[in-house]
Amino acid sequence: MSNQSDTETNRQIGTTNWILGGAIGGIVGSLTFGFVLWAVNPTIITETIPALYGIDPIGTAGWIFHIAHGLVLGLLFGFLVSREFIRGTLMTHADADFLDSMGVSTRLTLAGFVYGLAIWALLPLVPTWLAIGGLDTAGFPFFAFESLVGHALYGLFLGWLFSLVVETSAADTATSPFDDTETAPSRRESEQNES
Repeated sequence: MSNQSDTETNRQIGTTNWILGGAIGGIVGSLTFGFVLWAVNPTIITETIPALYGIDPIGTAGWIFHIAHGLVLGLLFGFLVSREFIRGTLMTHADADFLDSMGVSTRLTLAGFVYGLAIWALLPLVPTWLAIGGLDTAGFPFFAFESLVGHALYGLFLGWLFSLVVETSAADTATSPFDDTETAPSRRESEQNES
């Protein structure tokens, strides 16, 4: 493996631009997801989403709420992946060559994809809470295929745009939450030192 890819995986996510990266990724991701819903069934955007808040379907209320959801969830993603434990998990050396060869952008994009799938898996819990509060959740897509595709696209765009916006800096040492010490060498570095 070249030193360039070793340096690439020894990079850290900056702690200042995660807000901007999460916001931009969240907005663009939610727009992409919204277009999927709009193509399949426009009433999800125009009627169902505003109804969750007890608002009549007027104008662009559904789009505004949908984009606001994406923005908040994008900020949450940025916050989570910029925390030391998750950042260390994403940037640590892996025992699989194909994972070690992935750069920061690919790892963040895949993290966004997993995040989108996690949101899709947890999504049915939200209408349950809203129904307990007395709001009408009829028409909510729950585990619908278009919801799965939309959340996967949301996560991909979120992670990819986040990786483009956020600053990364070279780490002095690769810190992994799975190592006993902060400077434990990767399997590959140990093999290279032995030869």
